[in-house]
Amino acid sequence: MSLHADVLDSYAPLDESLADTLLEQEISQNNRKIVVLDDDPTGVQTVHDISVYTSWTKDSIAQGFAEENKLFYILTNSRGFTASQTEQVHKEIAAAVDEVSRETGKEYIFISRSDSTLRGHYPLETTILKEAFEKNTGKPVDGEILCPFFKEGGRFTIDDVHYVKDGDRLVPAAETEFARDKTFGYTASDLKEYVEEKTKGAYRKETVTAISLKDLREMRLDLIEQQLMEVTGFNKIIVNAIDYADIKVFCIALYRAMAKGKTFLFRTAAAIVRVMGGVSEQPLLTKKQMVVKETDNGGIIVVGSHTEKTTRQLEMLRENSHIAFVELDATLVRDEEAFNKEVARCLALEEEYLKAGTTVCVYTTRALITADTGDREDDLRLSVKISDAVQSLVGNLSAVPAFVIAKGGITSSDIGTKALAVQKASVLGQIKPGIPVWQTGAESKFPLTPYVIFPGNVGEISTLKEAAEILMQK
Repeated sequence: MSLHADVLDSYAPLDESLADTLLEQEISQNNRKIVVLDDDPTGVQTVHDISVYTSWTKDSIAQGFAEENKLFYILTNSRGFTASQTEQVHKEIAAAVDEVSRETGKEYIFISRSDSTLRGHYPLETTILKEAFEKNTGKPVDGEILCPFFKEGGRFTIDDVHYVKDGDRLVPAAETEFARDKTFGYTASDLKEYVEEKTKGAYRKETVTAISLKDLREMRLDLIEQQLMEVTGFNKIIVNAIDYADIKVFCIALYRAMAKGKTFLFRTAAAIVRVMGGVSEQPLLTKKQMVVKETDNGGIIVVGSHTEKTTRQLEMLRENSHIAFVELDATLVRDEEAFNKEVARCLALEEEYLKAGTTVCVYTTRALITADTGDREDDLRLSVKISDAVQSLVGNLSAVPAFVIAKGGITSSDIGTKALAVQKASVLGQIKPGIPVWQTGAESKFPLTPYVIFPGNVGEISTLKEAAEILMQK
């Protein structure tokens, strides 16, 4: 059952200044490096001045460990992988991280950052990380913390139920379009039931520990710490949260439990990463902060996501008469020759518009293309083929765009890693709440170009248009 959004204002506030002070103390006493494995590039949507590595070589990971920051990101893009691919990647990363950890003498924490609407390879990814961590370190992982709260995207957990904000309503996650995902769908909005569903009963809902909003708002730190101390056997902990203050209180108790020897893995959205890493808040970015190289060329907006929200945002973007639109007919994907011709047609149009100083939006056919076999992994492979074509519409450009905006998780990952060839990016901050901006590195195809990573499931209907217009300002 949905709730009215004003329920978010019904909880008593807490002394956030006290929480900030206590949290800062706990963070300063913890020297573990936080390694965030991000299953698509949108997970940096709450941080700034943090590094993202697009490979997991030992050298990349060693760079991350050497940084002064408490955390760094490794972009796996595993939401676009098959289960077997994801398993292999996570084993490789876990081995490389542990090798660097041994050489540097610095311990580490794994955060598996995934979708705030509960899609992704779960529980596979954290299971692989647990097994590898225990094998490599000889230490048992006591529990797994699930925290999909993400305020900027309107994701809240209340009484153990995860909600997605839609207008003035909070809709249970399982009643949204995201729960009907062809590859990662689910039926439970109660996170205890979600755990049982996704683990196929290996972890029963009755065994899940829930951290309540009431205890968080009353700052019952000793009680929350005790709850965490009692978790063993990789049992699950879910965190209710409607504001960053709740996450701060939880993290105080969490760090205290870890200081007493408890070990946890994390499956979370982006919000808790910022809090655990002690990353400060900063205002939204201005064009001047993002654009450091002036050009007369237009920018490029690439829309690959098929969520209903994205389609509506695309429709509103059309209201800007200064943007040209090019549709890639994805229905041709099963005919290789015809599809290649279609990609070439779109690329030629893009070049023409960009060189004329016009910002161009290239988007895929809005109909969702499936493999007709009923096999989820066949659907995933087909979507990857389309995504490869989409990224080539940036990767094969000869004109240097003024900026790049990518809409959708798989789309933005492929454009960042394949089309732009980014190996290491710096997260500048956010252009709009929950919408991060990378500054591409010197090694990339278009160095020092602002790259806006726009999640498919974030923002109001007008947000894509507003973000584009910020970068198009004269």
